[in-house]
Amino acid sequence: MPALREAVRSACFGGTLTGAALAFLIAAPAAHAGENHQVVIERFVFSPATLTITRGDTVEFVNTDPAPHTATEDDTLWDTGELKKGQSARIEFPDAGTSTYYCVFHPNMKAEIVVIEN
Repeated sequence: MPALREAVRSACFGGTLTGAALAFLIAAPAAHAGENHQVVIERFVFSPATLTITRGDTVEFVNTDPAPHTATEDDTLWDTGELKKGQSARIEFPDAGTSTYYCVFHPNMKAEIVVIEN
């Protein structure tokens, strides 16, 4: 947080904090760094079937099956593309909400990602 660092440096080395700068220091929420999560595709199942993450997190989809799979959002808002055995793809989730998804090759494979505010 360069702005925070500069405000603290200014205050410590003879500067003064304006009301706006002080309000920023007090009210600014900590930025969410974005965590990494993993969904494993194994035996024609997404595991976990429901994954709850925080807005800004990334999910890596890893295919361990010999058959190709996809993780495709129901409204095609995102898609991993075809993943062969040993391949993976990462999707970032910038918005809160629930994404249900399936495998294009095996439509009975379904799961969901619940994205909450940070």
